[in-house]
Amino acid sequence: MDQTNYKGNPNLKPAAIEHAYSKDEVKEFIRCQKNPAYFIENYVNIVSIDEGLIPFKLYDFQKEMVGTFHSNRFTICKLPRQSGKSTTIISYLIHYVIFNEAVNVAILANKAATARDLLGRFQLAYEHLPEWMQQGVMNWNKGSLELENGSKIIAASTSASAVRGGSYNIIFLDEFAFIPSNIAEQFFSSVYPTITAGQTSKVIIVSTPHGMNMFYKMWMDAVNNKSEFIPIEVHWREVPGRDDAWKEQTVKNTSEQQFLQEFECSFLGSINTLISPTKIQEIPYADPIESNAGFDVHVKPQKDAMYCICVDVARGGSNDYSAFIVIDISTVPYRLVAKYRNNEIRPFVFPEIIYNIAKAYNEAYILVEINDIGGQIADALHYDLEYENIIMSQMRGRSGQVIGSGFGDGKSDLGIRTTKAVKKVGCSNLKTLIESDKLIVEDFDVIVEMSNFIQKGPSYEADEGASDDLMMCLVFFAWLANQPYFKELTDEDVRHRLFESQQKAIEQDMSPFGFIDDGVSYTETSAFTDVDGDYWVPTDAPDFFDEERF
Repeated sequence: MDQTNYKGNPNLKPAAIEHAYSKDEVKEFIRCQKNPAYFIENYVNIVSIDEGLIPFKLYDFQKEMVGTFHSNRFTICKLPRQSGKSTTIISYLIHYVIFNEAVNVAILANKAATARDLLGRFQLAYEHLPEWMQQGVMNWNKGSLELENGSKIIAASTSASAVRGGSYNIIFLDEFAFIPSNIAEQFFSSVYPTITAGQTSKVIIVSTPHGMNMFYKMWMDAVNNKSEFIPIEVHWREVPGRDDAWKEQTVKNTSEQQFLQEFECSFLGSINTLISPTKIQEIPYADPIESNAGFDVHVKPQKDAMYCICVDVARGGSNDYSAFIVIDISTVPYRLVAKYRNNEIRPFVFPEIIYNIAKAYNEAYILVEINDIGGQIADALHYDLEYENIIMSQMRGRSGQVIGSGFGDGKSDLGIRTTKAVKKVGCSNLKTLIESDKLIVEDFDVIVEMSNFIQKGPSYEADEGASDDLMMCLVFFAWLANQPYFKELTDEDVRHRLFESQQKAIEQDMSPFGFIDDGVSYTETSAFTDVDGDYWVPTDAPDFFDEERF
């Protein structure tokens, strides 16, 4: 058996093979060790579609990337498609394992097959290194490899269990924006503490944007100096061969939106969202001041403030959360001050959590969605915990489901039933509240759901793979804010305020054409018809049926 190669591969040096280095090789080895970019350009080969196996000649922005990786522990890269981002990082990893002893490297991607493909590129480039440059191979397979100097590399999908229990010197996260948010959150909550425990460990995150998710948050935190990550951004024009003509052809073959996301690297969410994409991208997010077991606090309870809690109950599951939001309804604009979201909470525990938060927020009013098991939650709050400020609803003829005090001809429910009418009115009013800045939302998880809450048929729901539990809480609140009884609770007529703002917008649009006094209009708070078809007249308006006027 040939002992000069690894398992019959003539391009791989096996372990325990001594090499007598020449002076030139020693000199070159030292130069490569000090300069990763030099090593890559002179010794790393890549496969070109048109030319086959060729030396990897780095573009200027790729040289800067390599320098940033080498000099910093934490790097996050926002790059366009087909810019050689993954190949650049793989080349740097080859340098890292050759010139460092006993280091562990993890190559992680949204799919295990993708990660193994990246490792395959690593192996191909490694095979074509000069024998004197290689470390001897101990183990070599599709999912991992081990070198004679003690360095190891694994390839796996990005998950909380992928690297749990291990100690890694470099973790490379490829196309991080395409990893579902719940998995990305679990990964960092379980793995990140072990990464940061070291003094020299590195994390390299690279992706093309894919909506507003954890990659978006980590990128914005890096840009705003809220984290240790160094941001690297590359414009598509920095890639040689790309100009206006190339852009025009690419847009023609794809779409304007696809080009914006994949090449302009815009953080676009899903299309056909309830809230305007432009508005969503303008919304600033803020980190909660307190977080505990799914409960995030943005503003602590304020003396004399009035709060409302809207609850969406789920049976649980990976993408199905029991959730509630806490909104300060003392003044307009309303403000989301806290939120809870948990997909593991047991139904019998949930009422007590709601109860404790409601008590803390000045005996907050609670509106529970009572479809399915939500009714059990509302009953537990009202009867078992004896909480009084439960908002009730009734069915009242043509008016449909309305909020009231619990008295009347119809049967009262401890909460709200999600019907087509409720969702339609809630979605419509929520859009107006958000886009007119009458409802302030700074929670990142809510904003993410907002970017994935899309039109499906005549209604709105979460995009595929996303969740909408927090958004539904907002829909319930928006429906509540549209109810006449809400004015009695808050002493704020939001319907009047929204009408006023809409009226002013109309006036601004019409002002170039002037207005005609019809002799009937009396004030800017004139009577109007709302979305439910109800006719509203201000109390100080003249009575057109008063006989004394005629």
